[in-house]
Amino acid sequence: MSITVLEYIKIILQKVSFDAKLFEKELRKALRQLVPAQVKELKLWCYSLFGKIYYRILRRCFATVRFRRLKLAQE
Repeated sequence: MSITVLEYIKIILQKVSFDAKLFEKELRKALRQLVPAQVKELKLWCYSLFGKIYYRILRRCFATVRFRRLKLAQE
């Protein structure tokens, strides 16, 4: 059984949640790897699990998420 990237990221965040700096570092790294739909899912999950502890970190990280626009080749 293989796990998705999103599931793997959730596991990592749970394991590093004891340290605020490490949590923020891993969250920022994770946000660079995910597509917009996965970012939304991760955001909901993070706020439900870590919202009381790391509210400021979550706001700071998710506020800086920028989605790249894909340019379609015009022929």
